[in-house]
Amino acid sequence: MEYKDYYATLGVPKTASDDDIKKAYRKLVRKYHPDVSREANADARTKELNEAYGVLGDPEKRAAYDELGKAPRAGPAGPAGQGFRPPPGWGAGFESSSGNDSDFFKDLFAHVGGRRRQPFQARGEDSHATIRITLQDSYHGATRTVTLRVPEHDRQGRVITRERTLNVTVPKGVTAGQQLRLAGQGQPGTGGGGAGDLYLEIEFAPDARYRIDGRDVHETVPVAPWEAMLGAQIDVPTPSGRVSVTVPPGSQTGRKLRLKGRGIPPAGSAPAGDLYLVLEVALPPADTAGARALYEQMARELKFDPRARLGE
Repeated sequence: MEYKDYYATLGVPKTASDDDIKKAYRKLVRKYHPDVSREANADARTKELNEAYGVLGDPEKRAAYDELGKAPRAGPAGPAGQGFRPPPGWGAGFESSSGNDSDFFKDLFAHVGGRRRQPFQARGEDSHATIRITLQDSYHGATRTVTLRVPEHDRQGRVITRERTLNVTVPKGVTAGQQLRLAGQGQPGTGGGGAGDLYLEIEFAPDARYRIDGRDVHETVPVAPWEAMLGAQIDVPTPSGRVSVTVPPGSQTGRKLRLKGRGIPPAGSAPAGDLYLVLEVALPPADTAGARALYEQMARELKFDPRARLGE
């Protein structure tokens, strides 16, 4: 059975209001009415228009038709009209409007025994959005306020958007890409059907100090040249609090010190990640006479050539 696009038949978008649909139908019916039209296919076009308006002009049938349009179609993927099959029992609750309806219309509303028995019901669609949190939120948990713009119909049937604000609990141990499910906070259902769910995908706010890799965290830690060369005990602030670590003698920029289990905390069956402190040798400025004298002394006595091995 070929799928019929009733919106295309009336020449209106799927977001058209009830008034727009009615106006489009009346205009086209006057144009193609067999008593006044000289078009060769006037009678067939009038039947198509009546059938389309019989669905789109009825709020419940239109809602059911819109829901049906989201159903998978058998056969190759592509535009409407390729091997369409409605779900079993889909048309229950609606009656055919006339004896001249197409096979498409009859199949859609084939399971009716006379008058409407009950309104069409359908669960609302799930909604998806992104929530941005800090690394500290993942370490300690947090409550965040999320403002969403959601579509709805006004009294004239036009699609408008309104803002909705939710307080969201961010559990400890969440990672980037993880989704938080808020049951019943998605799109409203049709005909009394339940609302869909809202899925919020976790995204970390950028932070120059940290790089996150799954549940592992990399933190850049500056060290003085003498701390790197001679070794030192230093205090480092981390997302879980300050720690004291040992810098091994002879350390260079890029050396990693692993702190096991101090990455993103465990959640469910996922274990805690690790924290890697990435050393970065920071040079003091030569902004005083004494500092400049020290650098000059180093240049004379150390005979250090950082480019000696380049090109090997």
